[in-house]
Order: sequence, then structure tokens, then C-alpha cells
Amino acid sequence: MIATPRTLGRLALAASLALAVAAAHAQKGETVKLAYIDALSGLMGPIGQNQVKSFQFYAEKFNKSNPAGVKFELVTFDNKLSPAETLNHLKAAADQGIRYVMQGNGSSVALALSDAVAKHNERNPGKEIVYLNYSAVDPDLTNSKCNYWHFRFDADTSMKMEAMGSYIQGLSDVKKVYLLNQNYAHGHQVAKYAKEILGRRRPDIQFVGEDLHPLAQVRDFAPYVAKIKASGADSVITGNWGSDLTLLIKAANEAGLNAKFFTYYTGVSGTPTALGQTGAGRVFQVAYNHYNMGGEMQKDMDAYRAKFKDDFYTGAIIHIYATLTSAMAKAKSTDPVKVAAAMEGLSVKSFNGEVQMRKTDHQLQQPLYVSVWQKADAKYPYSPENTGMTLVPVKEYPAYVASTPTSCQMKRP
Repeated sequence: MIATPRTLGRLALAASLALAVAAAHAQKGETVKLAYIDALSGLMGPIGQNQVKSFQFYAEKFNKSNPAGVKFELVTFDNKLSPAETLNHLKAAADQGIRYVMQGNGSSVALALSDAVAKHNERNPGKEIVYLNYSAVDPDLTNSKCNYWHFRFDADTSMKMEAMGSYIQGLSDVKKVYLLNQNYAHGHQVAKYAKEILGRRRPDIQFVGEDLHPLAQVRDFAPYVAKIKASGADSVITGNWGSDLTLLIKAANEAGLNAKFFTYYTGVSGTPTALGQTGAGRVFQVAYNHYNMGGEMQKDMDAYRAKFKDDFYTGAIIHIYATLTSAMAKAKSTDPVKVAAAMEGLSVKSFNGEVQMRKTDHQLQQPLYVSVWQKADAKYPYSPENTGMTLVPVKEYPAYVASTPTSCQMKRP
């Protein structure tokens, strides 16, 4: 066959189309490794262990079907809640060629990790890493210390406290508030925003005491509870999580403290058992989910419990997989540079409705719910840790209401 200009043109066109099709599906069947860097031992270990199971559970689900056709593989690292350990693990993950890292338990760790990822990417063009944050909620991460390579899938403290403050605004029996929080970035921000937002929404409320305690070190909260009782507080606002909330609730029950508790993490490992039936009607949680979401989420929670004899509560994990796979499909690539660009402004359907990764600061926009601890019933049947109790939604704040402004001046690559 003689190659004429016309046949050469056709061959070139066919080749370019074949390359385009190959590029369009370059990620199909590709395995994407995700580094989980968080506490898997110590007092906060049970939360990390639960989240590893949760990431694995949803990896299996998304591996069966997702828009990008990729497969996920989880690689775990125990950072022991230490920023220094975390940065060592980041280097280890990078050395293994892992391009996506996930962390969430501890905003001090998150701030260090976000900064380290940005520096790594500046020094290593072509080997960029994306940081997927599922629960570190210090507002600075998407404001004064925002970073292009960081994406947050939980609601930050400014969002949560605005929702909680709005709810407290309508509770006339809340008059004297005590602030008890962990002594690190997250706890500081909870106290700051509680005073700022309630000061604006309910200037009549008195703050009768404030304490900060070491993170994941206190084993007996009786002295703190004694101070709360002595203050005459009718309500406690706390961002405590894990053992720091479980042991606080235990001490409050033992001391007969009947104050209301306004929390972020009532549903997390150990706290439901500590609460039992004593907190009915007076322990509240603000979050982007609750135990009785219905639909596909409810089926997943039942399946998770049947498989692990445990409760699923970190819904941001679903957001991560949904957003990541949609972005990879949009980018037609698993390259973190292309995927990061595709995630900006991306909207996906998740378990709590349509959520959007805001382009200006990489803060996911989503609804928030205030729920109250009470007896499970036919309408709200899911009971964590077999307590016979549950979290019942009392107020929903749509995404446009839950949203708060950002001061982020993002530097883009």
C-alpha cells in the first residue's frame, strides 16, 4: 500500500483519537494508594481503629463502582497524635510513592501536616501530594493558613458554632455557660468562637468559667466537674472528643451534674456507652450527620455494624471517596495536580445531599444538624454501642445557612 498524504492523514487522525481515548481512560482500573496518618494507639487509638475500618469498608464499596473506575488501597501509619511523628510518616508515604494523604484527629497535627505538604510540593515538582482532611476543624486551615493542597471534608468550628449558637439562641433556660476544652488549636478555637458567637446571639448569657486541659492525658475529670458544679453553670460547651469526652461524661454522671452539654463528638467511640440513659434530653451534638440519616447511609451503617460489631460515624469518609472519584473522572487522571484542580468548586451528591468543595478556601459546603441524645424508637431506631439510645435531629441547617465566610488568600501553583 502506497502511503498517500490522505492515508497518512487518516492514520495520524486514528492514532491521535486512540491516544485521546487511552488518555481519557488512563485511570480505569488503576490502583490509588491512600495514606491514613492518625493515632492508632493510646487513649485515642479506638477512634483511629474505627476510622481505618471505615475507610476500608468504603474502599471496598467504591472499588466495585465509581465514576473514575479506579481501585483504592489503604496504607496506615500510627502518628500517636504527634506532629513530629506525622511528618516522619509523610516522608515515608512519599518515599512509597503515595500521592494522597489523609488525617483528621488533631488540628495541631493538621496544621503541621498542611504546611509540610505545601513545602514538599514546592521542592518536588512532579511528585505532588494532596492532603485530604476528614475531621480537623480549626478554621485557620481554610482561613489565615489556607493551602492549595489541603481540602477539608468536615465543617469547621466557625460553621459548627454558628449552627449551635443559633440553636442555643432559642433555649431560654441556657443562662450560665462553662467552657471546657482541650489545650491545643482545636480547643482554643471552640472557646473563642463560642464566646464570640454567643456574645452576639445571646449577650445575656454569662460565661461562668473556662478551662483548658491537656489533650488525651487526663484520666479523671472529677476536679474539672467539681469546678463546673461550683460555678453554677447550667450548660457546658466542649469540643472534646474521644477519651476526653468519654471520661468527662463519666465524671459528670458520677458527680450528679445535670447541666446541658453542647458537643461536637457525642457519637464517637466510647461516649455513647459513657452517657447511657443519664444524658437523655440534655446532651446535644452539632455535626454534618447523625445516626438516623436514612436511605443508603442507613443500609451502610447496618452493614458496617454487622461486619465489624462497631458503629460508623465519620461520614466525611464518604465525602472523600465521592469527591475524589468524581474529580478523577473529571480530570481523566489520578495525577494529584490535575485532581486537585478538578476538586476545586466540584459538587457531588453525598449522604447528606449535594455538597460542594468551595474553590476559594477548599472548605466543603454541606448541611449541619443539631441532634439530642434520647431513647431510640421506631422513627429513630439506630442505637450506638447497644445503649438503647440515639441521636435525634432537632434542627437542620442547609448548606447555604451553615456556610461562613473565609479570609483565605490562596496561593495557587
